[in-house]
Amino acid sequence: MSTASSTFLVLDLTGTFAFALNGALTALRVARVDIVGVVTLGMCTALGGGIIRDILLNALPPATFSDWRYLTVAAGGGLVAFVFGGHLNRLAKPILILDAAGLSLFAVSGALKGLQHGVGFSQAVILGTITAVGGGTLRDVLIREIPSVLTSGLYAIPALLGAVVVVAADRLGAADLPISIAAAAVCFIVRMLGIRYDLDAPAPPGSKRGA
Repeated sequence: MSTASSTFLVLDLTGTFAFALNGALTALRVARVDIVGVVTLGMCTALGGGIIRDILLNALPPATFSDWRYLTVAAGGGLVAFVFGGHLNRLAKPILILDAAGLSLFAVSGALKGLQHGVGFSQAVILGTITAVGGGTLRDVLIREIPSVLTSGLYAIPALLGAVVVVAADRLGAADLPISIAAAAVCFIVRMLGIRYDLDAPAPPGSKRGA
């Protein structure tokens, strides 16, 4: 396996685990569900963005269904949250941190997979962003909340930034692993700053959010 492929796989599986924990913890916090519901929501959160990415790339069947590790890691993350989530007095902060971590890792891995399939600069950035926000969007729809990508400007924007960094660095011939870590860090920091200081992209003039 090449270095690029190894980097992509590690990032993708780590992001899968982080998003599975996030989705499962969200289920525990906001929904009255049993173990099936917790694990299902965790898996949907973890795998949704990657499935959309692979379909757009015509990389079929999606990695989720051709590599047993994705389903195993996603299910494992959901089970870990189910077993230990009840011992957390406050789930909101862990959920936000895991969401930011998954967002960052998937933005990078999605862009890298686009580059592996020979797409252009802009297309790779878009694929990275879709991979990052797709699972979280599915999660929010399933629990009947407005998706974060539609209400928080600093949700999709950090993913875009992370994807831009990794694609630009690839064009300059930078090593995959160091730049992937740096790009994920950029996405994570911007997302957490947005949460910490309640920052958003500009709202339409005259809207309640912009008032």
